Amino acid sequence: MTEAADPTTARAAAKLAAARARLILDKPFLGALVLRLPLVAAGKWCRTTGTDARKLYYNPQWIADLNAAEVQFALAHEALHCALGHFARRGHRVQRLWDLACDFAINPLLLDEGLKPPPGTQVLSLYRGMAAEEIYPCLDDSLDQETLDDHAWGGDDGAQADGQGGNGESGGGAAAQKGGAGTTADQSAQSSDSPPPPLSAREKEELQQQWQRHLAAAAQRARESGKLSAILARLTDATLAPQVSWRAALAQYLSQAARDDYSWARPSRRSGEASGEALLPGLRSHAGDIVVALDTSGSISDADLVAFIGELNALKGTLPVRISLLACDAALAPDAPWVCEPWQELNLPRRFEGGGDTAFAPVFDWIARTAGRPDALVYFTDAEGDFPKLAPDYPVLWLVKGKAPVPWGRRIQLN
Repeated sequence: MTEAADPTTARAAAKLAAARARLILDKPFLGALVLRLPLVAAGKWCRTTGTDARKLYYNPQWIADLNAAEVQFALAHEALHCALGHFARRGHRVQRLWDLACDFAINPLLLDEGLKPPPGTQVLSLYRGMAAEEIYPCLDDSLDQETLDDHAWGGDDGAQADGQGGNGESGGGAAAQKGGAGTTADQSAQSSDSPPPPLSAREKEELQQQWQRHLAAAAQRARESGKLSAILARLTDATLAPQVSWRAALAQYLSQAARDDYSWARPSRRSGEASGEALLPGLRSHAGDIVVALDTSGSISDADLVAFIGELNALKGTLPVRISLLACDAALAPDAPWVCEPWQELNLPRRFEGGGDTAFAPVFDWIARTAGRPDALVYFTDAEGDFPKLAPDYPVLWLVKGKAPVPWGRRIQLN
């Protein structure tokens, strides 16, 4: 019996087409993303559904056994993997745990959108609103759960020769032309008896850029029709926001503070300078004054603090800045500040016992009383607390773990 005459495959293809059409009508944002993935019946390697960011593969028997609502969930699940760039964000993380983290990030979103998950879908409210990078450190190696789908992008990042796909074809351009993320034609009649080759580093980069464009276009159309939920709107904005390295931002602040500047101050008459001569600038080396505040309320772990201090030292080694270190939960640590001169290594003065609420005002009050106007304040926190109502007249850089917003200053997301 040929595949075209296989009743299971035909039934699955009909269910997929109906589910995709319903998503376009009811959930145009998700439907537009699903349209970017050609549908391909897969062989035994595919347990349920899967994607390599170019096509959506499915197990015909599994799809045929689902109801219409569950098929919609399965389609939207694959499309969000692609739109969020999960295939390109793993880095050096363990693949199995990364794949689980990606599923834990997506499934609560779809549940909140009113979609019905297929049997066996892992939905943990604990991770609702968290990105895969935030979920990953919470997962234990002994976790024996399985992902809903097959993450067919596979392989270690950069394992392939740059610019070469696993099948020997040239990089992302060729891959994209052969049913890539920009292809919208229905290819349900196609089949794939073996899994696709792993994506090369170049393919991942090119596909990620394509999917960002698809994400922006889908969000725009859904907004125009009034059918983009607040949850998906925030997700889209966060995904499309320029990704700024907090280390780079911190280096910029320290560079600005540790400036070599020229002084135009008139020299003293006692200096022997002849009166009436032209006033020339003199070069003065100025070590910037930085205040660093650590949130010790309990939500920031000891390992987080040690890693942050290590990053500060790496940057401080190249920039002559003087750091006043503070620790604060609901109140400022009584033995603060700890001052570190430009030539000294910065260390945690002691272990901080977390607990209590978080208040940010004590740090700003201390600066107002004793430090005047520093070149910058760098605050390492989860941003869950009470902020002063007014912003100070010096730069504030918030390095935030979690999703909480800040009312002013520059916020850099830590994942």
